[in-house]
Amino acid sequence: MRRPFVAGNWKMHGSRAENAQLLDGLVQGLPAQASADIAVCPPFVYLWETARVLKSSAIGVGAQSVCAESIGAFTGEVAASMLKDVGCTYVIVGHSERRAIYREDDALVARKFLASQSQGLIPILCVGETLEEREQGHTTEVVSRQLAAVLDVAGISALDTAVVAYEPVWAIGTGKTATPEQAQEVHAHIRGEVARRDAKIAAELRIVYGGSVKAANAREIFAKPDVDGGLIGGASLKADEFLKICAAAQAH
Repeated sequence: MRRPFVAGNWKMHGSRAENAQLLDGLVQGLPAQASADIAVCPPFVYLWETARVLKSSAIGVGAQSVCAESIGAFTGEVAASMLKDVGCTYVIVGHSERRAIYREDDALVARKFLASQSQGLIPILCVGETLEEREQGHTTEVVSRQLAAVLDVAGISALDTAVVAYEPVWAIGTGKTATPEQAQEVHAHIRGEVARRDAKIAAELRIVYGGSVKAANAREIFAKPDVDGGLIGGASLKADEFLKICAAAQAH
């Protein structure tokens, strides 16, 4: 039985005061014995303080990106070892905003995945197609390519300690959401791609959905057999909304 996973991606939002209020709401609102793994991914500058606040809670901390290099003259970058040092457990790699805005290609995403795991971090590997790619019928082709780029260099066993997030680009921050059936179709495809390499790892791999998930639609999406939780954007900035999404994940 795969344990559900829900992570909140705060993106470039927050302040020390806002974060304190949000984290207090999450700590107070989550049950002591949650049946899902929960994490939040704040901006780099708030990681240490977030990890300190959550240290005695069941909520994990993740970063939104990582440098592919381990150390050196890379101004503005943050190494996986540094993320580990300040209390991170997870790190998002390959988010569509990193791919589109900052031109991170499949090869760089694979290197970031490897860098994360080299320090014991759990990568949340994001894959997903644009609206144009979906309309042209290329969804599975794109997702397979993005997944293979990592597996070809990291090996299938790397997914023993990783999470895959399907995030259709056309549904991120747009208010549009893939239907539960659309999400299930792609999640099943991802699991099938992994199963071609290793059936046991595929059965245990957690594949979460991201793309305008809200409390109102989370339960229906998470009910699908291959959807194991969510990577939540805007709704993770509101404690009540995020808690309801976490509760929906724990219901399955």
